[in-house]
Amino acid sequence: VLSGFETNNKYEIKNTLGQRVYFAAEDTDCCTRNCCGPSRPFTLRITDNLGHEVITLERPLRCSSCCFPCCLQELEVQAPPGTPVGYVVQNWHACLPKFTIQDEKRMDILKITGPCVVCSCGGDINFEVKSVDETSTVGRISKQWSGFLKEAFTDADNFGITFPMDLDVKMKAVMIGACFLIDFMFFEYTGDNKQRTGVWQ
Repeated sequence: VLSGFETNNKYEIKNTLGQRVYFAAEDTDCCTRNCCGPSRPFTLRITDNLGHEVITLERPLRCSSCCFPCCLQELEVQAPPGTPVGYVVQNWHACLPKFTIQDEKRMDILKITGPCVVCSCGGDINFEVKSVDETSTVGRISKQWSGFLKEAFTDADNFGITFPMDLDVKMKAVMIGACFLIDFMFFEYTGDNKQRTGVWQ
């Protein structure tokens, strides 16, 4: 807070009972974090409560604006580390955040659609998880409202993920990856401490 330097992000992943099941930590160097900001490439390592790495998320450096449809955001999910099990791929859209969840063979499994303006004004912000044809909603990634003080004065956020119980465990891992990508793209604060609000930033 005093230096203004961006530090590695850290997360706790909890179950519905509030028990921590995983811990996630960003692994990037200081130069990358402070020069590239929220658009930075990163490796995010997810470990269990015994400290064993169980999932690795790899985000390459890509454009962060829908003005560049040939180089949009992508995230590779590895579980165990070194074995890709799926991808989160940003889809081009003029004003909506849209993503595709793919399996390890790059086959489309689910779609994610967010609101036109990603702004928290006293309520949750929902990214709907839909079937491939987008006709039915099967889950949700929500950035949960944490209260005025926490929202205004910290960079800490709470997210919730819901998905079908019978969803393949690999795709559940990819859904966790999608949550982290959404956090970086829309809720990571820049150096001037202003929240990113949509696909145009």
